[in-house]
Amino acid sequence: MDVQVTTHEEEEEEQGGRKRARANENANENESTEIEIDSEGQGQGGMKAAKSSTGRGLVREVRTTVQSAGGSQCLDSRPLPLNSPPRHAAGSVVSAGRTSQAQAAQAPASSGHTLFARNAKVGASMVTDATAVTATEKLGKESAKQMLDKSKAFIFDCDGVIWRGDKLIEGIPETIEGLRAAGKKLIFVTNNSTKSRAGYLKKFQTLGLDISAEEIYSSSYAAAAYLKSKNFPTDGSKKVYVVGEVGIMEELTLAGIPHFGGPEDADAQIKLGKGVKMEHDADVSAVIVGFDREINYYKIQYATLCIRENESCEFIATNRDAVTHLTDAQEWAGNGSMVGAIAGSAAREPTTVGKPSTFMLDDIADQFQIDKSEICMVGDRLDTDIMFGQNGGLRTMLVLSGVTREETLLSEENTIHPDLYTSKLADILPALDEINST
Repeated sequence: MDVQVTTHEEEEEEQGGRKRARANENANENESTEIEIDSEGQGQGGMKAAKSSTGRGLVREVRTTVQSAGGSQCLDSRPLPLNSPPRHAAGSVVSAGRTSQAQAAQAPASSGHTLFARNAKVGASMVTDATAVTATEKLGKESAKQMLDKSKAFIFDCDGVIWRGDKLIEGIPETIEGLRAAGKKLIFVTNNSTKSRAGYLKKFQTLGLDISAEEIYSSSYAAAAYLKSKNFPTDGSKKVYVVGEVGIMEELTLAGIPHFGGPEDADAQIKLGKGVKMEHDADVSAVIVGFDREINYYKIQYATLCIRENESCEFIATNRDAVTHLTDAQEWAGNGSMVGAIAGSAAREPTTVGKPSTFMLDDIADQFQIDKSEICMVGDRLDTDIMFGQNGGLRTMLVLSGVTREETLLSEENTIHPDLYTSKLADILPALDEINST
């Protein structure tokens, strides 16, 4: 039998070689790949860069593909942070356009631009295809001017953007005045259904804001508009049961749609006993659930019976917001808690007519005769306001004066990224003043 003797030095060298091989392998899996952008905005690896802008941001998604004789294979498609923001020769950061747009604008013609993407291996037979790169940019004077230049109309959320609870947010009157002076069309949208448009007009006036009723679009109005779009009969043959407050009732009355419930059932109770059965109106063909500070078990059960037992009964939610601002002292449970209770017992999901549904935006664009590409959505919530804008292909700006915090926006877990973000709406005033002075 042959015995192979290995010296101590040879053994150490062999172990060292294995360690180096493993280290190189791990490095290849986790490397940050530098991709040069050529004069046409195309990287050597095939990565398209978006338009030049300033600020810091996050890359929403980088899709890595391998191209070979056998075709392309997707290697990686997931949210990635921007490790080191790429800069042009002039010093501006490469960021991406709106995710709702079919194509991102290409970078200006200039060589030497560098974009970094994690987990992207670039070799002789491999390219990186980043057709869905998104960055969130912090508002600056130049980016504010660009936004104002490209947007003919602005849709504003109210709670957290215009006011918090019963207090106006700093700089709002001057900002609205400046936007009007710049010729911008303004629409104020709220998911809060407790008031009708007339009720919200009173709140605007109480806060000292000069707004017309035609510029207000509430989710209570959206619910009535939705039923009208479905040709809901007004002859009394069908009815609507309302879980909600006076705002929904007033809008249904204006639309001529028969309805009941709401505040009328605030004190309604169920007395349980052996064999007790709750009766309900078989002519109810729609149940609308809006924010209701007097919700009770009677309302939940009545709505549930109508949805489950009445043939083709529509289940409509004004919104599914998790929290709301009843006061400026804290956040309060929102309509999502009420909708969730009825959706759970009815074993059905509702049609949502408020943000982020496309129905509300389509109806706004139609009523105000606005092209969606010329609208900027401004809100304080990622999952309603910003998603609402992105779903409709609008420009989007998040303000941090309401629900969303900067750390939430910039966290790796977040997958909803607006085009711009800033602390409050009034931050656009310097750019507005400059535009209006020329």
